[in-house]
Amino acid sequence: MAVTRKKILLNAFNMNCIGHINHGLWTHPRDNSTQYKTIEYWTELAQLLERGLFDGLFIADIVGVYDVYQNSVDVPLKESIQLPVNDPLLLVSAMAAVTRNLGFGLTANLTYEPPYLFARRMSTLDHLSRGRVGWNIVTGYLDSAAKAMGLSEQVEHDRRYDQADEYLQVLYKLWEGSWENGAVVNDSVQRIYAQPDKVHKVEHQGEFYQVEGYHLCEPSPQRTPVLFQAGSSDRGLLFAGRHAECVFISGQNKPSTKVQVDKVRASAVEAGRNPEDIKVFMGLNVIVGETSEQAWTKHAEYLSYASAEAGVAHFSASTGIDLSEYALDEPIPYVKSNAIQSATKNLQNNDWSRGKLLEQHALGGRYITVVGSPEQVADELESWIAETGLDGFNLTRIVTPESYVDFIELVIPQLQRRGSYKTAYDDGSLREKLFRGEAHLPAQHIGSEFRR
Repeated sequence: MAVTRKKILLNAFNMNCIGHINHGLWTHPRDNSTQYKTIEYWTELAQLLERGLFDGLFIADIVGVYDVYQNSVDVPLKESIQLPVNDPLLLVSAMAAVTRNLGFGLTANLTYEPPYLFARRMSTLDHLSRGRVGWNIVTGYLDSAAKAMGLSEQVEHDRRYDQADEYLQVLYKLWEGSWENGAVVNDSVQRIYAQPDKVHKVEHQGEFYQVEGYHLCEPSPQRTPVLFQAGSSDRGLLFAGRHAECVFISGQNKPSTKVQVDKVRASAVEAGRNPEDIKVFMGLNVIVGETSEQAWTKHAEYLSYASAEAGVAHFSASTGIDLSEYALDEPIPYVKSNAIQSATKNLQNNDWSRGKLLEQHALGGRYITVVGSPEQVADELESWIAETGLDGFNLTRIVTPESYVDFIELVIPQLQRRGSYKTAYDDGSLREKLFRGEAHLPAQHIGSEFRR
């Protein structure tokens, strides 16, 4: 009897900038990330990923700069640590025009953009992509962003999630409730494009938002885009259970990753949803060669271009702690902050030092790196899925586009031969592809309550 294997989901993890996760690799002679500001860079990447049957291109974003390390932006500017960074949403139209199936997970910070206008931007992209858009919900964590947007400091961590809950409520009213199914008839003979009695004004008077108006867009293929989220704090998990359809985590080993995955699934159950209503992705570096020896040679080559200090400067911003102030072997104490809670939690056992962090960031970032032949990489990916309950991976770029080309040409055929990866795209929207269901939010999702 043939064994049915769980199909691995796969996003390419990228950002509209030069240095994203693995810092310093922009100096590699085969890396083309400095071309990020050209349309061709993105359209060619999208076509490459679709050739590899990737589920999506997950595009990160930040508002603000990483000015915690050395209390300056000198290192981020020299090493281009997510600076400069361009808007991710403006990339979608061009990429959607040259692809048919690739999804787009787009990061947008809700703290600094009114929900009424944001609803229109996402509906527009969902129309233009024929239902291939997802939104990675973030509330921000940088004081530099808050100051740039006119605030003295950023809102307290859990309070930001309170605001996010209400933000989503406004969006659901706009996306799900303003236009009924069947509102658009497009009848040129009777001169009726949309039926007035099926289009409704949204009226919301809340603590954070006051909105009175009609959604400006007719219903898009998905109405609500696929909802991504990455918070792992207690408050972040509560939010994920209510809203998220895909959750992005950062794992360091299989046992602790399984704990994270189980917590995400439990958060869905607590919100009255099925545990499998959330797909869980982990960030991952992969370096693959035709043989193990070739892969490790490539790994050594990449290390020679990477910047561990740039990686630690990035981590400083994630924790809100200026790590440059500590000696190489000096313990770094845990300090509660408004930054990324999962990053600061890593310091709670008090056995981290700047020297240890530099070792962890040898490749410029702190994600787990899998190195080996196609067979060895496939074995390891299948092991992570089987032992942790993960659904898939956000695959980083180390050298671009080489990292994706190598994975597509060497690893994906191996996974397909084993039955662990699809051999063709399913039909339908991004939500239908991921969940093999309907294009709209399922009945047990909180957003469906606002549907007329």
